[in-house]
Amino acid sequence: MCYIERPMPTDASTERPDPSRSSRLVLTVVILVVTLVLDLWSKDWAWENLRRQRPMVVIDPLLEFSFSFNLGAAFGFLNDASWARLFFITVTLLALAYMTWLAFTLPTRQRYSFVAVGLISAGAAGNLHDRLMRANDGGFYGVVDFIKINYPWGGSWPTFNVADVLLLVGVMMLFVFLRREGVEEDEDAAKTSAQSDEDGSDAADEPAGTEADEADEADEAEPAAVRAD
Repeated sequence: MCYIERPMPTDASTERPDPSRSSRLVLTVVILVVTLVLDLWSKDWAWENLRRQRPMVVIDPLLEFSFSFNLGAAFGFLNDASWARLFFITVTLLALAYMTWLAFTLPTRQRYSFVAVGLISAGAAGNLHDRLMRANDGGFYGVVDFIKINYPWGGSWPTFNVADVLLLVGVMMLFVFLRREGVEEDEDAAKTSAQSDEDGSDAADEPAGTEADEADEADEAEPAAVRAD
């Protein structure tokens, strides 16, 4: 009976190729568009239905929709500064430029890193839209906030919007990815260094073994020469 041995697959053949950059960019754009539309729609709804109206209780007493027009950043930061609008517009544009750079440079093997980029971009673009387009009766531009969480023991978390949630979730996801990516790079570097050390030690041992073999061959040839004499 004849047996035919099949060659074992190599590591290169079993490894899956990384997804294409174009597919990851499409994912990022889809996440950005869908969540940005959700944010802008929710702000328009709050502008039309909550402005000059009593808060709408959703979960009594924990959650309510209460209109707020934020001229600054989170927690009222720079709320009264005359240059706050220009400052936040500039920072947001820089953040969007950085997200674009990440989308074209991040490794493509992890899907959630591009989801994070899409969420952050949508949150930044949503609040940028308000700072550019939405003004109150006094002519001051700001951001619509309407989600309010009340504490059971009294008081409440500062009012926020969907864009703020997108930013928070996206930043957390991107932070986790960058941490894991850094750990993987360190592990790969350690493996490469260890492999280099092994290759170097093998190369250093090879000449000694060759000299020993030559010496053995010389010892075996010497008695034959003596018998010939």
